[in-house]
Amino acid sequence: MTTHSRTPSISILQKRRRKLLDEAASLWLLICGSSFERFSTCSRPQCGCHKGQRHGPRTYVAVTVQKVQRQHYVPKEQVEAVEKGIRQYHRLWEIVLEVTMINLELMRRRALKETA
Repeated sequence: MTTHSRTPSISILQKRRRKLLDEAASLWLLICGSSFERFSTCSRPQCGCHKGQRHGPRTYVAVTVQKVQRQHYVPKEQVEAVEKGIRQYHRLWEIVLEVTMINLELMRRRALKETA
């Protein structure tokens, strides 16, 4: 005998959507970008970095806005927060996709409304 999973009720879908949207509202460190480390040379001509002893690694975050990528230096004490912000951004997209699927299901059932 096989078990068939029941389709969630409209009420359950709405509660799940509310929970996801509440979680999304808590993601306040959001950073839409990616981090990376690199070594660099400085502007002091006598520095050892010009002879192969480069500075670093230093952390940067790359953010693209209107098709233009900018790289921002991340101070050491901010690396954890930036990494968490990037993870939160990825979680936000997961939430957006799941809420979309819930809303499509509610639409199919004629239960999608403009008010929560």
